[in-house]
Amino acid sequence: MLADDLAALLPRMRRFARSLTFHREDADDLVQVAMERAIGRSEQYTEGTRLDSWLFRIVRNAWIDEVRSRVRRDDLFAPADEGELVGRDTMETHHQRMAVQKAMSLLSEEHRIVVALVLVDGLPYKEAAEVLDIPMGTLTSRLARARDALQKLLQDEVRSIP
Repeated sequence: MLADDLAALLPRMRRFARSLTFHREDADDLVQVAMERAIGRSEQYTEGTRLDSWLFRIVRNAWIDEVRSRVRRDDLFAPADEGELVGRDTMETHHQRMAVQKAMSLLSEEHRIVVALVLVDGLPYKEAAEVLDIPMGTLTSRLARARDALQKLLQDEVRSIP
């Protein structure tokens, strides 16, 4: 029976996985993935051929998949040490956030909406103009005036800090 033969090869698969990963837990995970693949694709095994070679190939391919996944994940996410301070709200950042919120609340409604659509939500100018049902020139001039007003309000806020 194939399940019994697979179980008999577990120690060898684990040794092989450990030699690939250099880490016991990763090796165990790799063996588990390989076993799932082997059981799920048991119809691909040709009776009379070497089961251990087939399983080792599955382990190796699973490890290649994992390495590729880790590379992609590392490309997408910053290294852990770069994120040490993420989520820590220093007093300065808190003050800056409060200053921006206050400045935004002091803008006129039409300026606040334009800033929210373009600068906060990242809508392209054309789409923001369509959302507001205004010409693109009107949108760009409102946005320029809103930026100027925000900058002035934020500079005034900085000057008022003791």
